[in-house]
Amino acid sequence: MNRTVLACLLSCFLVGTLNAQDKVFRAGSATSNITPPLGELIVGGWKPIPATHIHDELHARCLILDDGETKIGFVICDNVGIPREVFDAARQLIDEETDLDVSKLLMAATHTHSATTARGDNKAAVMETLTGYQQTLARRIADGVRRALNELQPAQIAWGSADEPTELFNRRWFVTDPKMLTNPFGGVDEVRMNPSRGSKALVRPAGPVDPEVSFISVRTVEGQPIALLANYSLHYVGGVNSGDVSADYFGYFASMISDRLNTDSQHPPFVGILTNGTSGDVNNINFAGSSPRVAKYQKMQMVAEKVTNRVMEAHSTLEWQDWVKLDSATTDLVLNVRQPTEEMLQHFEELEKRPKEERHIREETYSARIQKIQEGPSEVVVPLQVMRIGTLAIQAIPFEVFTEIGLELKDRSPFEDSFTIELANGSYGYLPTPAQHKLGGYETWLGTCYVQLDGSEKIVEQLLYLSNKLFGEE
Repeated sequence: MNRTVLACLLSCFLVGTLNAQDKVFRAGSATSNITPPLGELIVGGWKPIPATHIHDELHARCLILDDGETKIGFVICDNVGIPREVFDAARQLIDEETDLDVSKLLMAATHTHSATTARGDNKAAVMETLTGYQQTLARRIADGVRRALNELQPAQIAWGSADEPTELFNRRWFVTDPKMLTNPFGGVDEVRMNPSRGSKALVRPAGPVDPEVSFISVRTVEGQPIALLANYSLHYVGGVNSGDVSADYFGYFASMISDRLNTDSQHPPFVGILTNGTSGDVNNINFAGSSPRVAKYQKMQMVAEKVTNRVMEAHSTLEWQDWVKLDSATTDLVLNVRQPTEEMLQHFEELEKRPKEERHIREETYSARIQKIQEGPSEVVVPLQVMRIGTLAIQAIPFEVFTEIGLELKDRSPFEDSFTIELANGSYGYLPTPAQHKLGGYETWLGTCYVQLDGSEKIVEQLLYLSNKLFGEE
């Protein structure tokens, strides 16, 4: 080998080595207040009610990561569900005001039932005009992202997981009492959501739970915590005063994890974040047993403390990394909107002939929803996303997702670790599996679930395609 070739090879080797050494991983976080004005409607029950008191402020909690080549970000909002159009409006502001690639942002709602709604009248319809609060929400999301970008600094990252099974119960049950199985369409289901606790009619739950608490932690190179983002597959907890606005156990976790990491007086402020995993069919009610009565807000604090304890136990064993590869992949998937059957339409036509006092509130609710579906589009375009952090993948689904779907994605993902954030980048109702559709129950009813019966299978395959694409990009 002549000296010229040898010198060239040596130069290339040294440049490659220097580039690897020069890579700097950075992280920045911030919160942005999204508390609505009093009087805005709180959704979560059969009838919306106006907000009359702010128990605790609501926030958009933001985390930006930068591997020197690619920036990705998370924005997790204290809200029951946010339509794609609001997130897209926030992305437009961010795109205009920063150099961030907004396609690499994952935005999601926590699904607290004690927040005023940012949804529209029909989850399947595109919103042409945003309400005042929706516009404010988009602006505050964009502000939070800008503030997190301003806080970017050299950082280390680690992730881990632990199990907390004691607060998870599948809420769909096989029961022997046919009176528990009636639906608002004049039919009878095979399973019941939230049956009577301790009932002799209970047979068994209709699905699994996922006890894993997954989390990402970032800190400065000196060891000061910057942010921690966790994921738990549990619906909201509730137990609030009527008319109260609250971030539910998601907000309590954010505060508790900050206290446990001793970040109260640091600057910039630490940001704790808890995302909702695949919990469309899971809550914390032990239907087969009994639970002691607790004061308002006490149960959500208990749940948050358990999740915090598990995270802290795993946190002490983390292996910190100075640099990991970041990336994100997205796609849009077109799904059909389910339409009412002739039997449904006939049932609601007969319903209108009955005196109002003889109509059940469920029947009136779903009669109105069916009408809106008929007036709406025949297809929806749903955004899907996978985020890569080293050997960790995070899937984003814009539905309230059944737990078994999240478990399947964990099992089939090519990545070493993975978890799913639901109600991400949009809010299109519930997402059961085809097998769960056959059983019926609230989460499968048309007007609660809007998309085609095999929608979950199509979504899983698209997410696995994106995951494999990211996994192969070394």
